Amino acid sequence: MIRTKSGAAALSIVSNSILIALKLAAGAITGSIAILTEAVHSLIDLVASVVAFVSVRKADEPADAEHPYGHQKVESLAATIEGMLILVGAGVIVYEATRRLAIGAEVEDLGIGIAVMGFSVLANLVVSGVLSRQAKVHESPALEGDAAHLRADALTSVGVLVGLALVEVTGIVAFDSITALIVAAAIVIAGVRILRRSSGVLIDEALPDEEMDQIEAAIAGARPPEVAGYHKLRARRAGRRRYIDLHVQYRSGTSLERAHELTHLLRDAIESAIPGSEVLIHAEPETSVRDPRRARSGPFRAG
Repeated sequence: MIRTKSGAAALSIVSNSILIALKLAAGAITGSIAILTEAVHSLIDLVASVVAFVSVRKADEPADAEHPYGHQKVESLAATIEGMLILVGAGVIVYEATRRLAIGAEVEDLGIGIAVMGFSVLANLVVSGVLSRQAKVHESPALEGDAAHLRADALTSVGVLVGLALVEVTGIVAFDSITALIVAAAIVIAGVRILRRSSGVLIDEALPDEEMDQIEAAIAGARPPEVAGYHKLRARRAGRRRYIDLHVQYRSGTSLERAHELTHLLRDAIESAIPGSEVLIHAEPETSVRDPRRARSGPFRAG
C-alpha cells in the first residue's frame, strides 16, 4: 500500500515508462498517428512524473536559513512546468496529425493497437486514483498535477480506441488523424487548468472564500471582550501550508501582557480551524486607522 508522496510519484514513473514502451511498439507496428500521439502524451507524463518525484522530496525538506518559509512552493513550480510540457506536446500532436491529413497515411494490424490502448486506459485509471488520493492526503500540487495528466491520458486513450475502431470498421484512415486532433484539444484543456492552479500559488493568490470565512469564524468564535476589531487580514498558500496575517485592535486600557495572551488565543483558534497554518498577528490600539485597501476586515462582535 502506497502511503507517501514519493512512493506515489515513483509508481507514476514506472507506469508511464511501461506504457510508453508499449505505445511506441504498437505505433510502429500499426503506423497509427493516434497511437504515436498517445506515446508522446505518455512521454510528457513521464517527464512530469519525474519532476513531481523530485519536487515532492524537495518540498518536504525543512525550512533553512536561505528558505525560512520552507520549500513548499517547489511543488507549485513543478506543476507549472508540467502544464507547459502538456501544451508543448499538444502542439507536436497537432502538427503531425494535420500533416498526415494533408498527405495521407496507412494503418494496419489495428488489433494490437486496440489491445495496447485498452490496457493503457486501465493502468492510467488505477495509477491516477492512487496519486489523487495521496495528493488530497498531503495537499500536494505536484501529485495533483500528475494525477490530472494520467486521467487526461486515460480519457484520450478511450478516444484513440474509438478512432481505431472507426478506422477498422469503415476503412477511412482519416479518422486516425482526426482522433489525434481531438486528443490534442483535450490535452490543451488539461494543461491550461494545471497552469491556472499552480500559477495562483506562485503569485500568492488569496485563499478561497470558504477558507477565509473559516478564518473569520474562528476569530469571531474566540470572543475576547478586550478586542475591538481586526483588519488587514491576508492569507496565502504554499504547498499544504497556509500563511495568515492580520492586525488586531485592542480596546483602551488593555495591558501589554493581556494583549499578548489574547493574541496567542486568537492565533490558536485560527490554526485549529485551518490545519497546517501559520498565523502572524500584529497588535495595535483601537484608535488605529484601518487600511481601506484591504478586503478582509471587520468589527469584533462579542457575546
